[in-house]
Amino acid sequence: MNRWLVNRIVESPNWNERKLPVSMVVLHYTGMKSADEALARMCDPAAEVSAHYMIDEEGIVTSLVPEEKRAWHAGRSYWRGITDVNSASVGIELANPGHEFGYRPFPEPQMDALLPLLADIMDRHDIPRANVVAHSDIAPVRKQDPGEYFDWHRLGELGLALDIPAAKMNLFYDNPGAFYLALERFGYDIADGRAAVRAFQRRWRPMIIDGEIDGEIGGILFELLLERDTGRAR
Repeated sequence: MNRWLVNRIVESPNWNERKLPVSMVVLHYTGMKSADEALARMCDPAAEVSAHYMIDEEGIVTSLVPEEKRAWHAGRSYWRGITDVNSASVGIELANPGHEFGYRPFPEPQMDALLPLLADIMDRHDIPRANVVAHSDIAPVRKQDPGEYFDWHRLGELGLALDIPAAKMNLFYDNPGAFYLALERFGYDIADGRAAVRAFQRRWRPMIIDGEIDGEIGGILFELLLERDTGRAR
C-alpha cells in the first residue's frame, strides 16, 4: 500500500490468507445507500464481505484490508481460468448507491482518487491491463457493478485497463455457440450465455444491454481477441 494515496485506515476483520499471487484488480460499486453504511458492512464480521479499498464520492480513500491478505469482495466468480478470484485480486469498492438505490455517474473526485491508486497497484503487482475487470465481468449472473456509468474509456486512455475498441466491421458468428466460445476464450464464464453477453455489453458497449448477440459486439469481441493474440492486450 502506498500511504500517500490512502486517506485513512479502517481495519476490517474480514480477510484470510491468499492462495495465489496478485494478478488482477476488480472494480465494484458498493450498492448501498451511503458510504458509511457500506463501510460498516465491510467491517462487520457477520457480513463476511470486505475489500482492500473503498473510495467515497468525495474521493476519500479508505484502506480496509492489507493487499497481501485475501479480502472477500468477489464471491463466486471466474476470470481467465481463475476461480478463486479473491486470492488473485485486489478489490476496490466505489461508493455508489447502485442500481437498487439510485445508480448515478461516478463523480470527478472519486475518479481522480481511483486513477493513481489503480496505477500504483498495477505497477507494484505487474498487473496487465486486461486483468483490470468489473465485478460484472467475473460474476455475470449475479452482478452489474460498477455498471454502465463507469468510465472505462478514461482508464483505457491512461493504460489502466483495456480501452473499448471500435468495431471495424459487423461480425456475425456462425451460431451463438461460436460467439460464446470466443467470449470464453477472452476470459468470461459462459455457463449462462445470455448473462455473459449482458456483462460483455455492459463493459464494452453499454449503450445497449439486452443480452442479444449482434454484429457490433461480434466486431468488438473480434478486436479484443486480435489484441490478445498479438500480445497488445496485456
